[in-house]
Amino acid sequence: MTIRLHPWRLSVCRIPPRIGHEAVGGAFSATVSAPNETSVVCEEGREPLGARVEPGWRAFEIQGPIDFDQVGVLASVLNPLADALVPVFAISTYDTDFVMVKETDLRKANRALLLAGHEVSPVTAEESRYFDSSPRSRP
Repeated sequence: MTIRLHPWRLSVCRIPPRIGHEAVGGAFSATVSAPNETSVVCEEGREPLGARVEPGWRAFEIQGPIDFDQVGVLASVLNPLADALVPVFAISTYDTDFVMVKETDLRKANRALLLAGHEVSPVTAEESRYFDSSPRSRP
């Protein structure tokens, strides 16, 4: 499976339920509303006013499109990250799955995904500092 790290620096925010949020814009954003809360994922610096903010996230994109009948796609990424003790925040769109990890865990996440047999690549040359293309031991 091919996985790509995006250069976006993201925040996960919680705003009160049923409260609208201003358009956050940027390269990536997602809003999920449940009866008791609304969550917004957006680029750092574009957080809704008054939101509880958890910054420092980075997004790995599982290259798609991923058909709805495919089984175990997220598990094949999440299980190695759990084994490496890397916390995640996952978001899915119609065609694509994104797995977010804290920027401080990028090296550990990269090693875990490579050891699990995934091809992981940075989008920009700057991001290559997090990548070891041949990990020698388990994270």
